Formats: sequence, C-alpha cells, structure tokens
Amino acid sequence: MLNSKSFLSLDFGAGSLKMAEFELEEAGALLLKQYGTKSLGLEGSQEAARDTVLRKAIQELMAEKAFGARKANVCAPGFHVFSKFVKLPPVDASKVTQIIQYEAQQNVPFPLEEVVWDYQILGTTPSGELEVLLVAIKADVVEGLFRTAEATGLRLQLVDVSPAALCNAFRFNYGDLEGCTMLLDIGAKTSNLLFFEKGKVYSRGINIGANSITQDFAAEAKMKFAEADKVKIAEGFVSLGGAYEEPENPHQAAISKIARQVMTRLHIQVNQTIQFYRGQQGGSAPQRLFLAGGASVMPYTAQFFAEKLNVPVEYFNPFRNVQIDPAINLEELARVAHSFGEIVGLGLRNVAQCPVELNLVPKSIRKRQQLDQKKPYFIAAVFSLVLMVFAYGWFYDRVADVKAASLAEINRDVEPLAASEAELLKHEGQIKQTKEELDMFGTWMRQRFYWADLLTNVATILLDVERKHSRPGVEAGVWIEKFGTSTAGALQATPESTGEGESKPYWMMMDPKLLERYGLLRPGMSAMMQPSTGAEGDTNAAAGTDGTKTTTAASSDTNNIVNVTFQAVNLNRNGRDPAANGNLAYAVRDALWESPLLDKADTDLSGELQNTVQSDVTFSFGMKLKLKPPVNLK
Repeated sequence: MLNSKSFLSLDFGAGSLKMAEFELEEAGALLLKQYGTKSLGLEGSQEAARDTVLRKAIQELMAEKAFGARKANVCAPGFHVFSKFVKLPPVDASKVTQIIQYEAQQNVPFPLEEVVWDYQILGTTPSGELEVLLVAIKADVVEGLFRTAEATGLRLQLVDVSPAALCNAFRFNYGDLEGCTMLLDIGAKTSNLLFFEKGKVYSRGINIGANSITQDFAAEAKMKFAEADKVKIAEGFVSLGGAYEEPENPHQAAISKIARQVMTRLHIQVNQTIQFYRGQQGGSAPQRLFLAGGASVMPYTAQFFAEKLNVPVEYFNPFRNVQIDPAINLEELARVAHSFGEIVGLGLRNVAQCPVELNLVPKSIRKRQQLDQKKPYFIAAVFSLVLMVFAYGWFYDRVADVKAASLAEINRDVEPLAASEAELLKHEGQIKQTKEELDMFGTWMRQRFYWADLLTNVATILLDVERKHSRPGVEAGVWIEKFGTSTAGALQATPESTGEGESKPYWMMMDPKLLERYGLLRPGMSAMMQPSTGAEGDTNAAAGTDGTKTTTAASSDTNNIVNVTFQAVNLNRNGRDPAANGNLAYAVRDALWESPLLDKADTDLSGELQNTVQSDVTFSFGMKLKLKPPVNLK
C-alpha cells in the first residue's frame, strides 16, 4: 500500500543513479526511509544510451529496495545544466523579469525557445546590485527525463539542478557556520563549487570529474572503461607527491599519478574560482572546505585539498539534521552519505520553503501536470454527475410509480363519473335540440308579429301620403294590391302549375274590404275601386275574388325582398294634373324610406309607372321592399 506522505528523490548523475525515499512526519521533519545507488558506467554520460541505462537502473533499484512511493523530485545532471551568477543594476521590481530575460538571451548558449530556464534572486550587493542565479537546460533533455521516469511508473513533480539542491541541503544542515565556507562536489563528469557566506551563496560549475581518471587509466592500461572503473574504485588513491614512495602495484601507481594530475587540474580551477569570488563577488577567504560527490571518496582526496588550499577539510554530511529510519544501517549510509547532497536538497523542497527554489519543468509538462492534478476533481465531478443522474432517475421512477398508482386510483373513481358524463352529454344534446326548436318557434312568433307591425307601419305611411296629396274636390287614395315574395312561404298563395312540372311565383292579392279591415284603405274607399279592364284585369279580379291565383309574375329574391304592387286613385282624372300620379308614387317611396322596418338601400320603385287615361279610376305602381331585420321568407 502506497504512503501518501512518502515521495522519492532521484539524482540523475553522469556516472551513477542515486535514489532515496523520504516521508514527511506530522511535526514537519524529514525522515529517510530507504536509499540506493546504481552505477551507470560510461554509457551514463553518453547521450545515445543514457535513457536506456537510466530506465534499467531505476527498475533495478526499485526492485531491490521495494520503494513504495511513486511521486518524485529529480535533479538533472550537471553536464546538461547551464548555470551562471549575474549581477543586475538596481531597477524597479516590475522590470526585474524583463532584465533577467535579456540576460538569459545574452548568456544562455542556446535559443531560449529551445530551453527551460529559471532564476533565483539570492540577494543584493552593498552597491544595490541584484545577485541572480540563472540556470537553463534544453527542453528535450527534461522531456527525456520525464519519459524515462514515467516509463518506470514514476510521476515527476519538479526538476531541480545540482547547485540549488546542494545549497538547500547545506543551509539545512550547516546553517550555523560563520565565515566563508566552500563545498566542492566532485561528480563523474563535472564538479560544483559553492561558497556560503553571510546568507549569500555563489556557485560555479567545473568541467572536471572522476571519469577523467578512469578514461586516462583505461587508455594507459588498455582496459575497457567498466573494468578500469572497478580497478579505480578498488585500488585507486590520490598520490601525495614525491615525498611518498610509489606503490608496488602498477595499477595503483598509475591510478594514483593520474588521480593527482586530475585533482591538480581541479585544484587550479578551484583556486581561480576563489580568486574570482574574492575579487569580483566581494567575498572573503574560505575558512573551511566540505567535500561531496562520489569521486571525493577516493583515498587521500581530503589530504590533497587540505595541503593545496591550506584549510580544514571534512566530508559533507547531508543527513546531519535528517531523521533516519531505524531499519537503515548507519555504517553503510556513512560510506555514501557525502554523495547524497542533491538527494537531501530535493527532499527538502517538500518540507518547507528553501533558500533556492528552481523548477525546470517545461510548460508543456506543467500543463499536463496541472491537468493531472485536476483529474481527480474531473472524475469527482463526473461521478457526482452520474450519481445525480442516477438520483434523478431513481427519484423520477419513484414519482412515476406514485403517479401510476394515483392514476389507477383516479381511473377507478372516474369510471362511474364517465358513465354519468355520457348520460349528461345525452341530455345536453336533447336540451340543445329543444332549445333550437324553441328558438325557431320564437323566431316564428316574432316574424308573425313582424308582419302585423309592417302592415300597420305601411298603413300609417299610406294614410299620411293620402292626407298630403288630397285636394279640394279630389280625395287621394293608396292601397296594396299585391304583396308577397317569389319563394314558397306563408305570404304566398298556392302556386299554379305551368303544365311543365314547374311552379311560378305568385302574389297574394288583397281584397279591398280586407284592406279596409287592416287599415290599408280608408273606410268607404272599397266602393270606388273597380276591376281593371282587359284580360289581365279579369285575371286579377278573379284572383281578388278567391285570393288564390294570379297570372302576374313578380321577381324577388331570398334576401328578405318583398315585392308590392300599390293601387291608387287616379289624380289625373279628367286631365286635372298629369304629374300628380307620379308625385304620389314617389311620395310613397320616400315615406317608406323612413320606415324603421325597411332598408332604404334596397327599397325602391320597381318597373314603370302604369300609363293611365283620364277616364281610369285608379292606377298602379310596383315597389320592392327590403326588410331590415332578417326574416325567413321561405
């Protein structure tokens, strides 16, 4: 079972892989759980084979030590890292990043778009200048580290560099030292020299390492690199000079001379760096030296530098303030502790804020890491969404079940009501039919009274016209001779057959005595009325006698049009007034226009005014009357 508080630190050196598992205790202390180291040989410094060798070394270490953690901090190899201390003029804080980027463009030996770079402001000089540590590494190298780690099941959190990790480890364990202190980390391919003084740090990388000893010895002894390295580790030491006798073992003699030559070159670089530090950085003379790195373990290395630098020399113990798991063999750890400075520095990045905090993770991988960090939230969100959908589904299923039960109960209650509804609808239909019949009877009753009202109104109009057109010696008289429509109805007489299977529209002729009864003719006027002469007059008289037949056809329509023929006293009898009869007809029309029961628009004289002679007693004229209210004339 993986411990969520545990994590790994890996130092991808040129000659060896170092790995340690740490655990954060509740008090915030750093606890070493286990550690391991694996030699990479010459292939570890060769680009073509390095990734394969690293992957194999990680897998072997994890199998041997059974590391439980999978999250890891990694230190990039020194020979891949460019680092430089630069001083910046005093500027506003808002312009620091812009100036540092300019310095990076000027100092980094690769285009900035091809590298991952970071910086750390370490302090200020007495003159106000900013002291900045600038580091850079090619992006494809870092991406290769991630691929290698992920291929073995590890998840890298940050990428640090040796100078920064060593600085953090030294400050954590030896922060109480006063004066200027040097830390020399001798690696397989490169070495790092750091100066610590008054809370400040200065670092320089030197391209000299222990592989130079192995390569020179392998060439001289005509051995393979791996065999020569084993001999170097088993028998090698640093020669102390001419005052000491050479060993009888030729391999030891050769290695000791080569080692002294390499260490002498390294000392020259160290001495030049000290002079630069004191002159250009304003530092003081070093008071002590700590040795670190795998190559520093070669015998007499400490004595060599103590003699050359004339300062006390001791080995760096990065575990000085780190708690050690009781299961770890302290004697075995003491043999290799000096080479785990970067490992402890990486572990401290998970404990608290460190003096130097750099992270050379490319932007592409940072985005991926951020996405990975958000994945649990995405998964939780998806799970919550699925759970919510399930809850909604369960809820709606429950609601559907309740609704179905309620619907079934309602249906049981509705069944008798549905039967009652059908019965009610049946009675409603009967009521509706009865109401329609009542409305029809009501309409008939209203129309029945309508005709009486219409005849009364016409009678009043005719009396008024008679009064206005009567003259001394000549009394006017107007009455209705024919009244009816062209459609079968109550106001028509029985139609007469034409002998061809058709029926003609007939008029209803009113008898003069009947006219007097309805007030359409003044009393006594019936005696003055004489039957019209001619065949048509005979026919009309006959029709007047029985009130059933007439041969006079009149046109009407179904739009409530009533055709009327008026009969009037001839006012031009004996040549009295030729225009009197026409005036009388127009007077009747004008008076009917004012009737509230008739529509003026379609009420007018019809046909031509009958020609009369002076000997005629009466004359006739026709009119069509448009009934204003709708009346069924069928």
